Amino acid sequence: MDLLVVGAGAVGRWFAGVAGADRVAFADVDDAAARAAAERAGGRTAALDGDESFDAVCLAVPMPVAPEAVARHAPRAERALLDVVGTMAPPVAAGRNHAPDRERLSLHPLFAPNNAPGNVAAVHDAPGPLTDGVRAALDGNGNSVFDTTAAEHDEAMRTVQAAAHAAVLAYGLAREAVRDEFATPVSRGLDDLVATVTGNSPRVYRDVQRTFDGASAVAEAARRVATADDEAFERLYREARETEERHEAGADRADGGGR
Repeated sequence: MDLLVVGAGAVGRWFAGVAGADRVAFADVDDAAARAAAERAGGRTAALDGDESFDAVCLAVPMPVAPEAVARHAPRAERALLDVVGTMAPPVAAGRNHAPDRERLSLHPLFAPNNAPGNVAAVHDAPGPLTDGVRAALDGNGNSVFDTTAAEHDEAMRTVQAAAHAAVLAYGLAREAVRDEFATPVSRGLDDLVATVTGNSPRVYRDVQRTFDGASAVAEAARRVATADDEAFERLYREARETEERHEAGADRADGGGR
């Protein structure tokens, strides 16, 4: 497979290394980033505005520009169009419009590349031999690819990304400096999460909030806790416990990956 990765950031570089490509090229608005990624992968660069075609094109671009990137680069894909954008409904819809006769696979690694391997959500919108091979390569590199729909994925991201990030950042802003000896298991766990979130690019987290809007739900929940009397607080505590129990039951029923 001759692969073009549009976007030379961490996720694009990760995909290039695990997709099973024979040859890989990078294109990016930052020429230096594309050259560095190509050198690291043993590949080459390609012109961002070029018309050179490839067996497969994978878009690893910011979420807000995904539909535009699909329209721009789908004609360069001879066999398959893929993306690792992080939202699924917009690129899947754009792929149906701009690459109706290509294999199409939307992927979302649910981890930072430095924490690979892990779970990878997949919408295999138009399967075929090439995209099947990519899935096999991901599994072969220790990842667990599981199927979903674009709607289910994007709804889940409101909780597991947008709301979770908002809650962690809110704690990071609300906490005060205390001696380490005062740390509790809960606060230490939250401190570790703040370090994880703030150790990455703020642009990625900004795009997650703009796309999935989890902060408003967290803000409303915090308001309910802050204004609750004793009886209401106990109800909220039980509600949170019941939500956790439903979450655990749903996880137990999940079948795992594979098509």
